[in-house]
Amino acid sequence: MALYESTPGATYKTMAADLGVNRATLREWVLRDRERRGVAAVAPSAAGTTAGRTGQTASSTDPDERIRQLEARVAELEASERKLAAERDILRKAARHFARETNW
Repeated sequence: MALYESTPGATYKTMAADLGVNRATLREWVLRDRERRGVAAVAPSAAGTTAGRTGQTASSTDPDERIRQLEARVAELEASERKLAAERDILRKAARHFARETNW
């Protein structure tokens, strides 16, 4: 469930489709994982942004809160970058494998 939590903008529907599982099943897994870790479940925002998932507000006048929000955003972007790099590496390996397979 760390994959869902660390993927910015992910929805149960899209993540479940990517993983090949039922949306309701994925939701149950995430909720159970949050309960196990003692993390309160936060309803996603209407716009589907990650702010609803982390409990952040869209705008804040407190500089310390703004810094925390920016640090959280940086962490999200770094997680996204790691995921994309892993996906790219997998695709490169697959391309090499299939290129070798077609050489008779």
